[in-house]
Amino acid sequence: MKTVTKLLSAAAIAAGSMGATTVATADVSYNVGYVSEYYYRGIYQAQSSASAGIDYEEGGFYVGAWSADVGKGLEYDIYAGYGMDIGELSVGVGYTGYYYTDDWDGTYEEVNLSAAYGPVSIGYSIGEHDEDVGTSDYTFLDVSIDLGAGFYGTYGTFGDDADGDYFELGYGTTVAEIDLGVALIFPSDELEISGQDNDAGEGEAIVFSVGKSF
Repeated sequence: MKTVTKLLSAAAIAAGSMGATTVATADVSYNVGYVSEYYYRGIYQAQSSASAGIDYEEGGFYVGAWSADVGKGLEYDIYAGYGMDIGELSVGVGYTGYYYTDDWDGTYEEVNLSAAYGPVSIGYSIGEHDEDVGTSDYTFLDVSIDLGAGFYGTYGTFGDDADGDYFELGYGTTVAEIDLGVALIFPSDELEISGQDNDAGEGEAIVFSVGKSF
């Protein structure tokens, strides 16, 4: 993640884990991606998922939309924010809304804060989950480290009305303008989802991704 806008947006982070990337230097960019399993913040979402998105950036401001197949409907995210560089430090603030068709899940809306210096980036999100049974508040803190040569590590943890944490170790590269990636995901017991087909969502996972931006 070399731009502030990608650090700010939780949706953009999700797109990265889905194998989709954006072109930071362009005013308008598009992305498509596919993953063997869709995980977000250490939580299993769907098996074999495709995604697509569009982003617009101008003078540090950005706005975008991203959508993914979650099996029983679609997830569609809308996000916007502003980022800036202060010397070698990148900081920013943004908003992300997560919405779903076919009542697959409730609505999530959050404020996203971020900072990055050298190989280390930190994100903090303050959100609200609205569903039929009521509304709950949550926070999410993530720390990512660029390990070099395409490798990275991420630790994330939930707070407030949500519990659980996870660790992700991954590798990404580009071959013939196609982005390829693999990630090992280690969720805590609180983030595991039981009762899925073929034990999906239970225990550790290996996720393969492919994507292209233009």
